[in-house]
Amino acid sequence: MDWHGPAERLADQVTDPDSRWLSTVANVPRHELVPRWWERDANGSDWVLRDGASDPGAWLRAAYSDRSLITKVGALHADHARIEDRAHGRPTSSATMPGLVVRMLRHGRLGDGLSVLDLGTGSGGLTAYAARRIGDQHVTSLDVDSHLTRAAGERLARLGIFPHFVTADATEHVPGTYKRIVSTVGLPAGAGLRPILGALAPGGRIATTLGRTCLIVTGWKHANGDVVGRVERDMAGFMVTRPGDDYPPELTELFAFARSADGEEVSTGRYPVVDVANAWELRSMLELTVPGVELAYGELDDQSRTTCLVHPDGSWARASAEWADPPEVRQGGPQKLWTALERIRNRLNVEGSLPLLGAQVRITPDGVCHFSRGGWSASLGDAA
Repeated sequence: MDWHGPAERLADQVTDPDSRWLSTVANVPRHELVPRWWERDANGSDWVLRDGASDPGAWLRAAYSDRSLITKVGALHADHARIEDRAHGRPTSSATMPGLVVRMLRHGRLGDGLSVLDLGTGSGGLTAYAARRIGDQHVTSLDVDSHLTRAAGERLARLGIFPHFVTADATEHVPGTYKRIVSTVGLPAGAGLRPILGALAPGGRIATTLGRTCLIVTGWKHANGDVVGRVERDMAGFMVTRPGDDYPPELTELFAFARSADGEEVSTGRYPVVDVANAWELRSMLELTVPGVELAYGELDDQSRTTCLVHPDGSWARASAEWADPPEVRQGGPQKLWTALERIRNRLNVEGSLPLLGAQVRITPDGVCHFSRGGWSASLGDAA
């Protein structure tokens, strides 16, 4: 299979002509790392399997496009599925889009001779790029899923790339210390971040997103254990860390209640219904304001739109409207979730921006992330 031309075109698309990553992307056969993947069916409800060997043309097009390829849904790996299988549930692993991989590597500021930890092996794409660029002896790749680390190790070995692989839950334990940590999973602020901070060597640098936000946070570790840096003026949407084969069940019963309940408070919203999960700045600010909110969004006949917000403490909100009309808002529980979202949207409208991008960040050894910009400040994570 002639993959060199597609790989070179991909490299031209996701890097600059003078980039040190251009040759790396052009010379990694990405299709070898993603032989099978999942795609949504025509109805958008289930996942259907794509097998590269059965359709080499589609394989090349998918592998050398700047797109993420879903490789696991729920507990079912594409590698393990039968052609006729249908997968149900949330994606739990993917081959990250190459352009985003390159951006995260740039944020990580890798250098010759510096040890690198890739958090979230996935298909092994970031590991492959890093190993080709600085040498595989300097690269360690970690994932909670033993199949992913084993499969990536075998596939990279066939390409003559031999980094070190570790299977572990990074929120519990990270073996070794590293000068650079680059994460392509959303890390939890608080206690789950402590083992990762402990694995970052003094003077080292981390580049990651924080779970349920799209904020790319970078920082340098100081001698006192604090990581000091900023929120980059760049964003990414990564899957959050998970302790096992699949994510814990969503707040299914509370979502069902939120979709039909009358509500303790009924009002007319000030702003149109929005798909909060895909409004990245809003989503990120909401997580800093009310940590732990889960989201659902739906459209009917391209006109009627509904957003539901739920929280583990039992709070919920539902906003429904015809297209951009003022929505009917129903909410209940100890926190008024839609009210919190509208305050954020009001700030955005009044000030023209939110204070997130470019904010200063200090992450203390307990994993709590402290943000500040001008007169604004916020903290994310529980030190307990």
